[in-house]
Amino acid sequence: MKRLDKSEIVFKILSYGILTIFALCCLYPFIFILSSSISSKSAVDAGKIVLWPIGFNLKTYEFVLGEKQFWLSYCNTFFITMYGTLVSMLVAITGAYALSKTRLMFRRGFNFILSFTMWFGAGMIPTLQNFLRFGVTNRYMFIICLGFNAFNIILLRNYFSGIPKEIEEAATIDGATEFQILTKVYVPMSKSSIITVAMFFAVSRWNGYLWAQMLLSGSDQPLTVYIKVYLKNILAQIGDGLVLDYSVYALQYAFIVCSIIPIIVVYPKLQKYFAAGVNVGGVKE
Repeated sequence: MKRLDKSEIVFKILSYGILTIFALCCLYPFIFILSSSISSKSAVDAGKIVLWPIGFNLKTYEFVLGEKQFWLSYCNTFFITMYGTLVSMLVAITGAYALSKTRLMFRRGFNFILSFTMWFGAGMIPTLQNFLRFGVTNRYMFIICLGFNAFNIILLRNYFSGIPKEIEEAATIDGATEFQILTKVYVPMSKSSIITVAMFFAVSRWNGYLWAQMLLSGSDQPLTVYIKVYLKNILAQIGDGLVLDYSVYALQYAFIVCSIIPIIVVYPKLQKYFAAGVNVGGVKE
């Protein structure tokens, strides 16, 4: 085993120490939120929670899990995330495949138009008016109209451009069609990058709030909008004299914990693909 010199030992100690501190800083908010959500009302309102819970209390979770509208909003979020990611990936993969081909007519023009949408936009109010004019007021139209993302298409296009042309030529000689080349050659060879982009889409759909708050209402509300509206109503009722057995902050933290559980469960299983695809945009066109 090779012995390390003093400079390498110092570097390793510093690097591991800094990474440990950084990891603890990232982990602490989750610990704080979880501890606050199961602590007593007096301890949370007094700001006594630092690391561990004080005065064990599960009334917030009993209330959250007993709310019918909470589960309906949860289902809406799952629906928007799952089908929204599928629609977005269909658009991104097919668009990136076409734009990666040098034989595509007006390819430079299409790529310029795609990039132009990232630099300039019509603005929030005109975009909102267009959405309303096209009837984007339910989750189905919401998924379709927000299924396009120029940045992710460019990421996949750059990755597809780096795949050796000889492989495609061999498949063409064997009689493969464009659809077969895409599904049998490009998609399997780009699995890590496709999963990485799919994660970008899924997280943005799961955490999406702005457009969902402006366009969706009632039974189509996702979880983010429901939590905001519900907490606003609770605060108004407290102002009118409502007394709760738990802190409204603990209730807010309980909502957060329940909403991030799927991400915590899914992300570790996909982390290896994410690590392999983080350089998805580093391939030159």
